[in-house]
Amino acid sequence: MSDSGARYNPGRPSGGQIQQPRLKLLVFVALCALPLYGSLALWLRGVSVIALAGYGLVSVVAFFLYWADKRKARADTWRTPENVLHAVELAGGWPGGLLAQQVFRHKTRKVSFQLVFWLIVLLHQVFWIDQLFLGAHLLAFF
Repeated sequence: MSDSGARYNPGRPSGGQIQQPRLKLLVFVALCALPLYGSLALWLRGVSVIALAGYGLVSVVAFFLYWADKRKARADTWRTPENVLHAVELAGGWPGGLLAQQVFRHKTRKVSFQLVFWLIVLLHQVFWIDQLFLGAHLLAFF
C-alpha cells in the first residue's frame, strides 16, 4: 500500500468543493479587512504602497507554494518545508495561504501547522489594530 493510500480518510468529504463556502468567504473577507484598510490608508496618505503591494504579491507566492506542496505530497516527493510556508505567511502571504488551504484542502488538519498559521494571522491583526486605532503605541513596548 502506498503512503498516500494510508492517508485516505473516508470520513472526510471528497471532491474539489470547498465545504461551507459562504461562511469561509465571510471569514476571509473579515480577516482581510484590517490589513486591506490599513494598507490602503498608508498608500492614500502617501506613506507607501509597499504594504498593499506586498500583501498581494506575497499572497500569490504563498498560494503557489501551497499548490506545489500539495502536488508534491500527492506524488510523494520532496516537500516544501513548513517553516518556508510560515515565513511567507509572516511576510504577508497569510491571505494567499488561507485561500490555498481551502482550495487545495491542504494543511487544514495538522494541528501544529494550524496553530502557527493562526498565530501569524493574529499577529497581523494586532499589528493593524495598533497602527489604525492605537496610534502605533502597542508595538513601542517591543
